[in-house]
Amino acid sequence: MRNEKGSLIRPVPLPGSASRPVVTPLSPSVVYASDTPDMLDGQYEGKLHGYTYSREGHPNADVVAGLLDRMENAPNPGVVTSSGMAAVSAVLLGLLKSGDHVIGGNQLYGRSLRMMAEDLPRLGIETTLADPGDVDAVRAALRPETRMILVEVVSNPTLRVADMKGLAKLAKEAGVLLVVDNTFTTPRAYQPFEHGADIVIHSVTKLLAGHSDVMLGYVAARDAAINTRLRVFTVTAGMTPSPFDCWLAERGMLSFDLRFERCQTTAMKLADALAGFSGVKRVIYPARTDHPDHARAADLLQGRWCNMVSFELDGGRDAANAFTTAAEGLSFAPTLGDVGTTLSHPASSSHRALTAERRASLGMSEGFFRVSVGLEDPDALVAIFERAVAAAVKG
Repeated sequence: MRNEKGSLIRPVPLPGSASRPVVTPLSPSVVYASDTPDMLDGQYEGKLHGYTYSREGHPNADVVAGLLDRMENAPNPGVVTSSGMAAVSAVLLGLLKSGDHVIGGNQLYGRSLRMMAEDLPRLGIETTLADPGDVDAVRAALRPETRMILVEVVSNPTLRVADMKGLAKLAKEAGVLLVVDNTFTTPRAYQPFEHGADIVIHSVTKLLAGHSDVMLGYVAARDAAINTRLRVFTVTAGMTPSPFDCWLAERGMLSFDLRFERCQTTAMKLADALAGFSGVKRVIYPARTDHPDHARAADLLQGRWCNMVSFELDGGRDAANAFTTAAEGLSFAPTLGDVGTTLSHPASSSHRALTAERRASLGMSEGFFRVSVGLEDPDALVAIFERAVAAAVKG
């Protein structure tokens, strides 16, 4: 359409086509126009499907949510959020109120721990941390005002495995919500809804999207009313995902199964190799029989062990610095799930807010590293680690 002076103004209709795009179109529009007030009413009342304002939803977010809903066999349509921590925040801040109590796993992601320790108490929400591998410890933490239990199936970064069967039974008996952050394991290895979880969280940023160029989260609930509360809270709090990030995430998710299998196969080889290197104090990988939770992991994960390997070098920060300097071709970066292998040092990144004593109690020394295994040639990757560990030993 043109105005009287000939300059272009909206609306410009899209050209029609008898065919359709193979790739999902990117829809960056913030607003969507309706024909009439009656039509707009119909959308808000759920009689018509459509979009109004992108903070309330947009096509690219719905595509990603639909993919994850199928991967997780979600009982209700989930919502995509602007980050994994936005999904965690939606659950904790959107469902809890002053006077409530929540139990968290004692080895949650660092920012989740920070929220449990600092932000929730400030709002009058009491918190307790307990070992999710010890159901009796979690049971002992229950109070009359407990409303939920938040755990990760495999902990970050020490790769301990939660007693999910025992926790699901306990949560049902106590009448509290079981919330599972399934980021590390992914739906390929474990589907929490199939095992009694009430709410499932993901950081889509990580292995699901897989290319370190997306920041998104996801949350879905078994109960329809709770699911609606979560969706409304994310809209109100402005946890809106970027259409472009959603568009990129869809691309990554379509290759997820293949990437997962390749990464976990390489992770197993790397873990076994690291265990034989002089200068490596210990290796943590659930597939190994020396892992303290190996039997539980085998039962829960059914041979899909994940792409994460943790290990501890002899020596402290000097050895850690020497190791990362010598690990040529690998990214020392506080992330996971990329197509390339990345190294994370919890003491200087994800868990830096904890005291050295607290980190030590969780098994994280200055020589402790978490590895997110990527798609490199397995033999070439092992060779890089061998050279880097040797450099750390020399100091």
